[in-house]
Amino acid sequence: MCEDNTFENPLSKILHHVLHQPISAHVKNKVEQFRKYYLRVFTKYDTMKELLDLILPRDVLACFEVVKVCTTSARIDIYLDEKNIPPAEYSGQGVLSKGFTVPTSIQDFPLRGRAVYLHVRRRKWQLPSGDVVSNKFSLAADGTRYSREFASFLKGILG
Repeated sequence: MCEDNTFENPLSKILHHVLHQPISAHVKNKVEQFRKYYLRVFTKYDTMKELLDLILPRDVLACFEVVKVCTTSARIDIYLDEKNIPPAEYSGQGVLSKGFTVPTSIQDFPLRGRAVYLHVRRRKWQLPSGDVVSNKFSLAADGTRYSREFASFLKGILG
């Protein structure tokens, strides 16, 4: 269901408030131009996020961000980096992000006749004790390099 969420975010509310205050026409015009640009940019962002939610495996965007996409006539490579969110069991313990693991490649559903590969880099976290930990994600089906949904689909077809 599509709705007009013009005033859903805080900046839009502020701009709406500013536009209804007694200010010069020039300033009001500049603020209105910025508001239109801002809404256009974030509407495009929301549209792209909604599209990515449909394309990528379930809940990937909650924990990862798309950092790069490469396409050829035969394949689509989507590069994902884990967001800077420490493991829940270590939150508040002064953990530090210490880079990323070596990327893991996972094959997902093909799109438009092209193979799709997700290249996932998980963050490494250093605890105050010096130990290094990572979040636990199960993006690939056990024993495969296929996304869980794609492996389930293949299992249903191939038995």
